[in-house]
Amino acid sequence: MAVSEQLAGQPGIRETRMSRFLWAVLILFVLTSPAYIYAVFAMQLLCFALFAGAFNLLLGFTGLLSFGHAAFFGAAAYVAGHAIKVWGLPPLAGIVFATGVAAALGFVIGWLAIRRQGIYFAMITLALAQIIYFLGLQLPFTGGENGLQGIPRGRLLGFIDLNQTLNMYYFVAAIFMIGFLIIYRTIHSPFGQVMKSIRENEARALSLGYNVNRFKLIAFILSAALSGLAGSTKSVVFQFASLTDLHWQTSGEVILMTLLGGLGTIFGPVVGAITIVSLQHELSSLGSWVQVVIGLIFIVCVLVFRRGIVGELARLLKTSSM
Repeated sequence: MAVSEQLAGQPGIRETRMSRFLWAVLILFVLTSPAYIYAVFAMQLLCFALFAGAFNLLLGFTGLLSFGHAAFFGAAAYVAGHAIKVWGLPPLAGIVFATGVAAALGFVIGWLAIRRQGIYFAMITLALAQIIYFLGLQLPFTGGENGLQGIPRGRLLGFIDLNQTLNMYYFVAAIFMIGFLIIYRTIHSPFGQVMKSIRENEARALSLGYNVNRFKLIAFILSAALSGLAGSTKSVVFQFASLTDLHWQTSGEVILMTLLGGLGTIFGPVVGAITIVSLQHELSSLGSWVQVVIGLIFIVCVLVFRRGIVGELARLLKTSSM
């Protein structure tokens, strides 16, 4: 057997090639999607794909199930909208500021929640997220049930008009790629290895001398910040922030996206987000029955693809690089 054939059969070489292939597909999709997809819809896909990736960083790689991630997504949407519309901040500055607010909120909620484990952790995040939802309903600057409307897109760096749809799309695409690269780098860093060890065996990680609660809190803050980045970007895209962004159902949808795409995989949340958002868009004529159809599809996928779409594909290809 030739040396090249031997190398091709090695798992490390195969996983590297698979990773490069998936990156190529993702970059190609991001660069070319406006050519065959309505640009605003493509931006919605990227925002929710980043949101799902941020959530997967917490659940899939740290083992922490949050039922309240919509708090960071929606709060950042409102903060960015208010900062841009009322304070007059440029869109990029507004998004960065809102991401920082989401990170600070993640610190507060994470500091309170990580003291508990399992279902108690999940319920604490849900309860605190409902408080944020109530604030979104009652605070005067949010617009209550009408939401925060008329958020201007403005200009990027003072000269790129984001009211031009294509300019706005590539701005969102750049934000998505930066966020996804942060997720990818985190997973493949020493910090990411500690996160995985906490997920697999928290007691053993503790016995090795790691400050488990500190690592959990950092992972929670990072996940919250990236969720806020997705939410604030979405508010600029649609020029609107609503209570739907803060609702518990949004937290449920991001869990569904992650599980459907593949929990603990890198590209799975992207696939899951694209699948769910596309189904909601294509089946919108069914009204409230959309959720029933999506629920049935999810049940089928859980029974047939227990590791999610990408997780099952990775199992068949015997690779962990997906």
